[in-house]
Amino acid sequence: MSDTPTTIGLIAGGKQFPVLVAQGVKAQGHRLVVAGFTGHTNMDVVPYADVFKELKLGKLNQLIDYLKSEKVDKVIMAGTIEKPKVMDIRHLDMRAIKLIMGRKDRGDSALLSIISSEFEKEGMTVVKAHEYQPDLLAPEGVLTRRSPDEREWRDLKFGWTVAKELGRLDVGQCVVVREGIVTAVEALEGTDAALRRGFEFGGKDCVVVKVFKPGQQREVDLPSFGLDTLKVMAEGKATCIGVEAGKSLFFDREAAVAFADKTGICVVGLTADCFPDAL
Repeated sequence: MSDTPTTIGLIAGGKQFPVLVAQGVKAQGHRLVVAGFTGHTNMDVVPYADVFKELKLGKLNQLIDYLKSEKVDKVIMAGTIEKPKVMDIRHLDMRAIKLIMGRKDRGDSALLSIISSEFEKEGMTVVKAHEYQPDLLAPEGVLTRRSPDEREWRDLKFGWTVAKELGRLDVGQCVVVREGIVTAVEALEGTDAALRRGFEFGGKDCVVVKVFKPGQQREVDLPSFGLDTLKVMAEGKATCIGVEAGKSLFFDREAAVAFADKTGICVVGLTADCFPDAL
C-alpha cells in the first residue's frame, strides 16, 4: 500500500467497521469520499469524510458515477448490508439487475466479486479495508485465559471442516456445533441470528467456528466477530469460539477478551495447521 496521498472512496455499511476504516484512511493523509445508504450506513462515519453522499441501495450506476466524479482512485467496502434488501429487484437499477440476475451463483462472495469487477472496469482499484486497520486481524492461538478442552477441540476441528466446505459452496462463514453435530449454519440471516438458532437447538456448551471462505475476496468480505458476538454466546451458554487467524476481524478485542474471561468462554485464532488431518 502506497504512502502517497490519494483519493479513496469508502462504500460504508453499518456497525463500527466503516468508521474505523475512515479513521485509518484519514490518519494516513488520504482524501476520503464516502458513499452511504439510507437505513444501512453508520452515520458516525460522516465527520471523517471530505465528501459524503447518501444514495439508495442498489443504484450501482449512480454510485459509480458519484465516485468517478470525485476522481476516486481506490475503493473500499466496509460495514454490514442486509443482503435480502440488496437482492430486492425493486431497489436495483438496470446495471445491477444485469449483473446480479444474470448469475446463477448469487452467494455473498460471488456478488461482491462481480461488483468489485465493475469498479475495476471503471479504473478504480478495490483495496482491502483492513489495510487501514491491520490491528483488527485476529491473531493465531488461544486468546483467553482458558484453553479449549478435548471436547471443544474436537468440535473446533469438526466445525472447521464443515465451515470450509460450506464456504467453498459460498453458503456462509459460520457454523454452530455440539458434540460433533451441526446445530446451525449461517445463511442470509447473519451471524447473531444463526448463533441464537444454534444455541436453541444445541443447548448449552455449543462451539462456534467462523472461517474465511475458500476463494473469498480478502478485499471486501472478511469474517468478523467481537464483543457483541460473545454476548450472544454468553446468553446461549456457548463455551468456545474459533475464528480463522489472520483472515478474520476481531472488534473491541480488549473488552471482548475481558468479557470472555469473565464468562468462561475461550476464544481461539485457528489456522489449517491446527488440524493437519482435517478433510
